[in-house]
Amino acid sequence: MTIGILGGGQLGYMLALAGYPLGLHFRFLDPSPEAPVGRIATRITAQFTDRAALKKFAAGLELVTYEFENVPVETARFLAERVPVLPPPAALEAAQDRLSEKRLFQTLGIATTEFVAVAGSEALDGAVQQIGLPAILKTCRMGYDGKGQWILRSAEDINRAKSELRAAAAPGAGKRRGTEAPQPSTPFLLERLIPFTRELSVLAVRGRTGETAFYPLVENHHRGGILRLSLAPAPQLDHAIQHAAEDAARRVFDALQYVGVLAIEFFEHEGRLLANEMAPRVHNSGHWTIEGAVTSQFENHLRAVVGHPLGSTHAIGCSAMLNLIGEVPDSAEVLAVRDAHLHLYGKSARAGRKLGHVTLRASSPEQLASRLSELPGYFHRPEFGLDTVLRHSVSVRR
Repeated sequence: MTIGILGGGQLGYMLALAGYPLGLHFRFLDPSPEAPVGRIATRITAQFTDRAALKKFAAGLELVTYEFENVPVETARFLAERVPVLPPPAALEAAQDRLSEKRLFQTLGIATTEFVAVAGSEALDGAVQQIGLPAILKTCRMGYDGKGQWILRSAEDINRAKSELRAAAAPGAGKRRGTEAPQPSTPFLLERLIPFTRELSVLAVRGRTGETAFYPLVENHHRGGILRLSLAPAPQLDHAIQHAAEDAARRVFDALQYVGVLAIEFFEHEGRLLANEMAPRVHNSGHWTIEGAVTSQFENHLRAVVGHPLGSTHAIGCSAMLNLIGEVPDSAEVLAVRDAHLHLYGKSARAGRKLGHVTLRASSPEQLASRLSELPGYFHRPEFGLDTVLRHSVSVRR
């Protein structure tokens, strides 16, 4: 059985590695001739909008999935006329536009922060009056890893954002990995910036028969808009919070007739969850599952779309996942730490680029904190926030 995957980055790379032991084969389509999957699978290098290439790509496939949610929806629909596409194109469409995503959450009764659509710089003052400060302004499309976002705390911040809006909304500003998203009629979204306790994410999976499974909530730590550290299961996890996250995922599953892995990111605020955004694919905050769960998110995604029974999502002890951004540490120093697992993606180094990740596994939160403290100096830089996490861990234990 050959599965087509749109996008050839590290998520696709890890999907293929999980699928080969299941007897699956893969064909990728990605605009970049340097996409990492070229080392391990057949890769068609073409634009997502190249219909001749899409026809060639689809020939003989059992189904198509994706590892990148900014694939044009028209591409997914074009392929869906020839081969099953899972998760369905409707999920791709909902997740690509932040305003549509927030409205979907509202419709399904999933709590979010207060938000308002912003048509452009001339509408920003009115939106700020409605939402108040502090707030965060986001492009509705194509923002990722902190890009396309402005934190507004003062009049100076508002004026600075206004001066950048036209450039952000200009044609071509949304280009990434060989595709340009259509410009929405409402290009920006303003959200109330709340003093949340922490950021959490749930990885959920739904099979073709409607079978569902949920991984434990993960606590995520970002710096500069980029995920740096995930702790799984999330420390001090309340069962009611886990239940609320699973309920939100079920609502999305049912509304979209979803098949595959779904990630929903939340803010924990005053003991309740507020949905931030969702990703209709395997997710960075689920990388810990490769070593830290009975069945990885990658294998479970493939089980789901192929129609196999889902695997156990039970966590094996406690795990921490740390992203390698821009450069990588010495491999020997990392692997000298007990139960450390190094994953390098085969990408050339570039500032802000995800080059790999490290997962640590331990039998208890105390043991995990000890192993995190043993990591080399690379991981104790301020951008990781690791020392803060370790200090908090010690104070909680006391």
